[in-house]
Amino acid sequence: MNESLSQIDYREIMEYSRDPLIIHTNLKIIDVNHVAVDFFRATKDKIIGASPLDIFQEASKLAIEERIESAYQQPAKVIEETIYRMDGTTVEVELYCHPVQIGKTKAIQTYVRDITERKEKELKQLEIMKEINELSATLVPVLNGIAILPLMGSIDEDRAKQLLDEVPFKVQEQDINFLIIDFSGMYTLNSVVTDYLFKINNVLSLLGVRSIITGLRPQLALTAIQLDYKLDSIPTKSTVKQALHSLGINQNLTIPLDIK
Repeated sequence: MNESLSQIDYREIMEYSRDPLIIHTNLKIIDVNHVAVDFFRATKDKIIGASPLDIFQEASKLAIEERIESAYQQPAKVIEETIYRMDGTTVEVELYCHPVQIGKTKAIQTYVRDITERKEKELKQLEIMKEINELSATLVPVLNGIAILPLMGSIDEDRAKQLLDEVPFKVQEQDINFLIIDFSGMYTLNSVVTDYLFKINNVLSLLGVRSIITGLRPQLALTAIQLDYKLDSIPTKSTVKQALHSLGINQNLTIPLDIK
């Protein structure tokens, strides 16, 4: 390559970037690309000359100023912030900045990436997981004194702890004498989660509640044995209907939530 890298048009590189780019020095914006102009909803003349701190919430400005100062020496870590556009609207962004040399001026180049859509998806996922967690601790009443605890989906350690905390209280609140713990909606469990789930049986026994385990797959049964749980001491049935039949309930009874 005969061409000197120094001849590369840096401004052209900025303009081709798909992310908003801000060049600033001494807390003063000296250049932006066209994507940044569109993103901040202002003219280029209005943005240039402003302070990069103006886009941040008051509570964040001190930390951001310190971050900018350190970025003159080395690239700063990627962070997430809520910032203001020039029209006063807020937006969730990911920020990354690093030092650049503009002629004899040492400056900072900041990349701004809109993560609003990603944050909305994350929030929706958290809400879904919250609903699942609540459903996972729901006791389905069948008859007076009899209920089913359907374990569904993937249960992590936090959900298992939640079950251990909530199920004994709900059993007492609903005056349950027999609880059918159905594992048929689960396919994988690690040893820590399995330990928590089987502890529920021990707690129920102390409360005088008889539990029956159904839908236990061979892999889960093997894990339980490896944890030294004596499955022969816990009533187990293949299906919820078999468990109900063992309690003297007609197998033709309609089971809530399509549990079989």
